[in-house]
Amino acid sequence: MKKATSILLASTMMLLANNTAPKSENAHWGYTGHNSPDTWGTLSPKYHTCSEGKNQSPINVRSSMDADLEALKISYTNASKDILNNGHTVQVNFEAGNTLVVDDVIFELKQFHFHTPSENNIDGKSFPLEAHFVHLDKDGNIAVLALMFEEGTENAELSKVWEKMPKNGGDTNELVLSDIASSLLPDNKDYYRFNGSLTTPPCTEGVRWFVLKTPVSISKEQVESFLHTMHHPNNRPIQKVNARVVVE
Repeated sequence: MKKATSILLASTMMLLANNTAPKSENAHWGYTGHNSPDTWGTLSPKYHTCSEGKNQSPINVRSSMDADLEALKISYTNASKDILNNGHTVQVNFEAGNTLVVDDVIFELKQFHFHTPSENNIDGKSFPLEAHFVHLDKDGNIAVLALMFEEGTENAELSKVWEKMPKNGGDTNELVLSDIASSLLPDNKDYYRFNGSLTTPPCTEGVRWFVLKTPVSISKEQVESFLHTMHHPNNRPIQKVNARVVVE
C-alpha cells in the first residue's frame, strides 16, 4: 500500500509540475484546432476521463445548498521560486511550506497558473482571468483554490508576476517573491465548494474545488498581455454539473 501511494504521489507531482500529462503518454493537446478540448478524450487512453467523466471541471458555479462551511485555513508564507511558460499557461512554482488546511487535511501549495477567460463561471458570469492555486496532500490528493479577476484598475501584485512572464513556451524565469500567493487573494475568502477534476488532460477527478466568491481587479492591458503571450484563449469550456452539489 505504501509503495502504491508513493507511486501515485510521484505521478501526481509530475503532472502538476508541468500542468500537462506525463511525457510518456506522448499525446499533444491544446485549445485550438484538431487538439481542442472537445477532442481531448480521444487523444490518448490516458485522457478517457476527459470525455467520460461525470465530475468534470470547470462548471457554472451556482449554489445548490447553503451550508456552514469552515473557514479556509490559508498559510502562504514561503516565497515563489520561478515562473514557467509551459505552452498551455503561465505557472508560478513555489518552495515548500505554503499550506491550505481543510477537512483536517494539510494541502501544500505547489503552483498557481492562469486561464483567460475564466474557466469556471459564477451564476453564469464569465471573468477575464482566473487563477488556480494547486495543492497536494501527502497522499497525492488535489485541492484547487480558484480566484477570479474582474476588469478594473491595474493589479499591482499581478504586475510583479507579469514582469517576469516568459514569452515563449518552455521558458522559465527566476521569480522570488516572498508573499505573492497571499497578496493576490482578497480579504474576503468566502467560497463555493464542489467536487471536480483537473481542467487539463488527463482530467483527473476527485479534486476538491474551492472557488472564492470575491474577485480582485485586473486591468484590460494586463489581460491582453497574458492573452498575447498565450496567443489564444486557454480555457476549457463549461462542463455538466450532473448530480453534484455546490455548497456555500
